[in-house]
Amino acid sequence: MNKKKFFIYIASFVVFILVFWVALYFFTDTFNQKKLKERSYVHPFSFYKEDGSIFTNVNMQGKVCVVEYFFTTCPNICPVMNNNMKKIYEEFKNEPNFLIVSHTCDPKRDSVAKLKRYADSLGVDTKKWVFLTGRKDSLYNMARVSYGIDDPNNIVRDINDDFMHSQFFALVDKSGSVRGQVYDGLKNEEIAKLKKDIKLLLKEKN
Repeated sequence: MNKKKFFIYIASFVVFILVFWVALYFFTDTFNQKKLKERSYVHPFSFYKEDGSIFTNVNMQGKVCVVEYFFTTCPNICPVMNNNMKKIYEEFKNEPNFLIVSHTCDPKRDSVAKLKRYADSLGVDTKKWVFLTGRKDSLYNMARVSYGIDDPNNIVRDINDDFMHSQFFALVDKSGSVRGQVYDGLKNEEIAKLKKDIKLLLKEKN
């Protein structure tokens, strides 16, 4: 075999390896993204932030958002949920296109001022982790219809008799689609899965 043919074979092999790895990278990335199926989308809403300003669905556009419902006086699952949520916050707080959106499920007691005190107690940046309150029926409708973290069949005729207490997190992409699964905020393995899925969505173009 002469040198010319040898170098042609070597060059062809190198090109083949490069093409293979590039294809593998893009195929794997696309495959993983497709696994994060679209479950729903974020319907229009308008709530109050912990600083008294208005927060709407438009404020979520262009960001990967983790969504939850809790209430500040909850003695059992909420502290565990928000301890896990703070781990997510610490990992992604420096990502410019990331946001945590926490809604109260007890707006009668969780006023704007009370949510502000709660946020301060966590020591978090409320530009990266917002706390929302508003009309009870609107809050619950978003949880059940948009985010799918509570069964819509739980709706009762009188909103005053309704109380939602969900341990689940939802994941929203930059375009406002609810993606992936419903993540159990009490389970470490599901928090780990949520972190992986956040990373996938952060790579996606808007």
